[in-house]
Amino acid sequence: MNHTSTILLFSLSGFSATVNYKVTLFSLTLLCYCIIVVVNVSLILTIILDENLHEPMYIFLCSLCFNGLYGTAGFYPKFAFDLLSDVHVISYVGCLLQVFVIYSYAKVDYSILVLMAYDRYVAICRPLEYHSVMSVRRTAVLVCLSWIVPLCCEIVVGTLTSRLTLCGSHIDKLYCENWSIVKLACSSTNANNIVGLIVISFYFGHALFIACSYVLLVKSALKSREGRKKFTQTCVPHLLCLLNITAALLFDVMYSRYGSASVPQNLRNFMAIQFLIIPPILNPIIYGLILTKIRSRMMFLCMFAGQIFKLRVKV
Repeated sequence: MNHTSTILLFSLSGFSATVNYKVTLFSLTLLCYCIIVVVNVSLILTIILDENLHEPMYIFLCSLCFNGLYGTAGFYPKFAFDLLSDVHVISYVGCLLQVFVIYSYAKVDYSILVLMAYDRYVAICRPLEYHSVMSVRRTAVLVCLSWIVPLCCEIVVGTLTSRLTLCGSHIDKLYCENWSIVKLACSSTNANNIVGLIVISFYFGHALFIACSYVLLVKSALKSREGRKKFTQTCVPHLLCLLNITAALLFDVMYSRYGSASVPQNLRNFMAIQFLIIPPILNPIIYGLILTKIRSRMMFLCMFAGQIFKLRVKV
């Protein structure tokens, strides 16, 4: 296989460690995916149906949950199918599409968390200007940018990857990953490396922006009891979600580039997929439990649904 045009399939060797646990892992995967769909859809519907939640913070949260559904859709169906299959392969086009969906999901997630940090900064540090700064129009523009910029970044990365001449088709993971494809190249990867560093630097800038905004947030929150209360109620869940996705992505990036083959395959598999398991489940749960408005509204909807169910049963 000397050219990309001759490579029709990639083999995914990460499944070699799952052979003895097929049914168990399939059941857990199905359960995990169902939980992700239920908690994210529930939060999305709660925010859409309640006009009191049509505020920038909740709109960003709705976008975060929608992104969780988008990203996991690029992984779980194929992963569940492969668990029960004896042949673990993916087409060349399917591989590039999976890379695009999974890693654009990760980038969009981080972009939305940046917007949420900015929103909390304005709400706590500049409360009198909040409604003028976070207007409906600006909120809509920011949400669009949080999707458009990451998608464009991933299109550029994917285009460069698709132009590489590959000398192999063996991917040592449970799913397709850009760096794993680049490592198969027998042509120059300088452009990929440069663009990769630019993208990493760009999102490292996101992290610095969040850090700076929280330094200002803490300073402002300590000045008053009301500020401390608002910080605890709205910033703590954001910080938990931020630490969650940051740790998950850091594991994935560091292992993809510097991981050792001596690490057990099961551990490598977990490190590779945990950013597709933990954030999509925990993000809506954290916000649903901590934010009073969402928690009370979801409890009301659950009680309302329960009453309707009881009435139907009686009929």
